[in-house]
Amino acid sequence: MLGISEPSVKSLFIEMRFNDQPLATGTAFVVNGKTGPLLVTNRHNVTGRNPYTGEPLSSTAGVPNQIMVIHNRKGRLGEWVPRVEPILDSEEKPLWVEHPTLGGNADFVALPLKALDDVEIIPYDVVNTGPKFNVGPADILSVVGFPFGLQAGGSMAVWATGFMASEPDVDFNNWPVFLIDCRSRQGQSGSAVIAHRAEGTAMMIDGELGSFTNPVYKFLGIYSGRINRESDLGIVWRASAVRELVDSIQ
Repeated sequence: MLGISEPSVKSLFIEMRFNDQPLATGTAFVVNGKTGPLLVTNRHNVTGRNPYTGEPLSSTAGVPNQIMVIHNRKGRLGEWVPRVEPILDSEEKPLWVEHPTLGGNADFVALPLKALDDVEIIPYDVVNTGPKFNVGPADILSVVGFPFGLQAGGSMAVWATGFMASEPDVDFNNWPVFLIDCRSRQGQSGSAVIAHRAEGTAMMIDGELGSFTNPVYKFLGIYSGRINRESDLGIVWRASAVRELVDSIQ
């Protein structure tokens, strides 16, 4: 697997199911929490409902009670293993965890992972998100996921490239989100959004010029969908908000 960029295998293909019946596909990634590995994805993926209207997203009107995750195989990068996780308990209560203060208003959740036999965990770090190079309006970023369920060789993710479309540290609509300009589509919900820089130089947050001898990337947040069907403007919940969720899980 020489020459493979790490984010290509950090984003994981997921399939939402009801009693093993496929309903939809999406994207997720893993972070390490205090209690163990957590799968982070959009709330609308696990609820199966439009986050604004509450209407079912599947044409079958079904909502999921399971999620199938295509994980990297332990010790054998370049091979993958499917694992199924329940997302509702026996009383149909959610097994996922919502943001501690935003609750269901935040379109991302964390699901403690249990089915990890033969699984290699390659997590994102929500504390040390990457080199402190500056990312501002019009800078290039990538949405790393599975548009329309497409997988780029085995179960490696597809990189959709776009641009920062708003000030990343200024709340959009009073939520901890920023906008991106990217031709992202269904199936990419739950994708990690990163700023990838090849070896060379980049302006750092402190205004100094930094140099890199190898490609580097910075985790920016989780993609949540477009602002409407007519626009290529997409919503990204900030990495800092994801960290707040992860830190709240004891």
